[in-house]
Amino acid sequence: MPARHDGILETGYWDENKLDVNLSTHTRMIKWGIDLLRPSFLTMAGGRRKQLGRTAYLDGLRGFAAFIVYWHHHQLWAHGAISADGILENAFGYNGQYYFACLHGVRTFFTGGHFAVTVFFVISGYVLSTKPLKLIHSSEYVKLGDNLASALFRRWLRLHIPVICTTFLYMTSWHAFGLWTDHEHQSNYRDELWKWYAEFKNFSFVFNTGGNPWFPYDIHVWSIPVEFRGSIVIYTSLLAFSKCTRNARLWCNVGLIFYFMYIADGWFCSMFVAGMLLCDLDLLAESNDLPRFFSILEPFKELIFYHLFIISIYLGGIPSHSSDIQVLKTSRGWYYLSFLKPQAVFDYKWFYLFWAATFLVTSTSHISWLKSFFETSFNQYLGRISFALYLVHGPVLWLLGDRLYAATGWSRKSHGIGLPDWINIFPLPKAGPLGLELSFLAPHLIILPVTLWFAEIATKLLDKPSVKFAQWVYGKTLVPSTKL
Repeated sequence: MPARHDGILETGYWDENKLDVNLSTHTRMIKWGIDLLRPSFLTMAGGRRKQLGRTAYLDGLRGFAAFIVYWHHHQLWAHGAISADGILENAFGYNGQYYFACLHGVRTFFTGGHFAVTVFFVISGYVLSTKPLKLIHSSEYVKLGDNLASALFRRWLRLHIPVICTTFLYMTSWHAFGLWTDHEHQSNYRDELWKWYAEFKNFSFVFNTGGNPWFPYDIHVWSIPVEFRGSIVIYTSLLAFSKCTRNARLWCNVGLIFYFMYIADGWFCSMFVAGMLLCDLDLLAESNDLPRFFSILEPFKELIFYHLFIISIYLGGIPSHSSDIQVLKTSRGWYYLSFLKPQAVFDYKWFYLFWAATFLVTSTSHISWLKSFFETSFNQYLGRISFALYLVHGPVLWLLGDRLYAATGWSRKSHGIGLPDWINIFPLPKAGPLGLELSFLAPHLIILPVTLWFAEIATKLLDKPSVKFAQWVYGKTLVPSTKL
């Protein structure tokens, strides 16, 4: 079997028992259907916890970040009627607006979606390079070539098949069930299908340099082509540096980070390479082969990592409503930091989020309570379904959440056209801090379980099979002497 490669919001394997081959076909199908539809989050407490691996905390961090993305999008969508993006995505006190949700540190839990995505990218760089770096450290260059060939062949399929399936089903539901959403719909299914195809083929082309960067059938998946491009950077860099000396390889990684962030506007590439660098350093630390420089810092390790974590939380709350640096300069707590932005970076938030995500991933494994938090059962569960959660939370928001928000009092002008019967049918108080109103929180008693349930189903039906399908296709293309 080809080497396993995990990246953005993906884990690829589910803890479940294989079907008993001794059962009848009918019984096996029933059991399969029950296993597919049974929400595992309802029975997590009674399950036996498996022994966690060395990097299990990264799975938990990835899962928690996926939840932050979910929460960010719901905050902005539900509060769209009051244009809350201009409040939540700006700094505390900007334009005289003082809200608890905008406080430094606190704001990450309301609008930390951009921070979460950069964490995905750093984790991807780390995880994608783990196996190749182990082969490089042991000078197994033939196996390295096989590993990178397999990974690069399968990467596009693994990332895009779930996107194809989820957006196709979402788009089809509009016409099959006559469902209204606050998006542009074509007059008939045939035209809708053609538009979906035309949009997707452009969206999925990795070298596309123009047009709309958003896929209109799920604007949240903009990061998937970015993930693919970052993966190519990782694989090619690993191959290019594979025969370099240890120090030369580390310096080349640092040089790439500097180039992508300070010379070219390749912010996402710098995040992937930062993850690769962190992975290299961790593996070298395991084998007690770090450069001597790090031994000087050993006595201050705890102090250093706690400071990195604090800096990460601060920078992770970078205002993201505008890309105008003058806005940042007039934002409370960001004036002096605004002068650190490199000339090459167009949208300033990615520069600060690069450091925030890198410092968070770096510090997590060295702060025991933080690592333990991401190793909790619920965060590990979120990690297992994280890729599917990322893909389905948007459609669930637009199909179910939008209706529930309209019902509890968060209606918009478009609801008067598409959902007039849902408006204020169960109004709830809007009292309380922005983002924590009862009328906003109550719908999540339904939305969150449904989203998690759909994410589990998508993981079993789409996520896992896409991994296996990509492996199967690659295996079919190999010459007989190299079959796996």
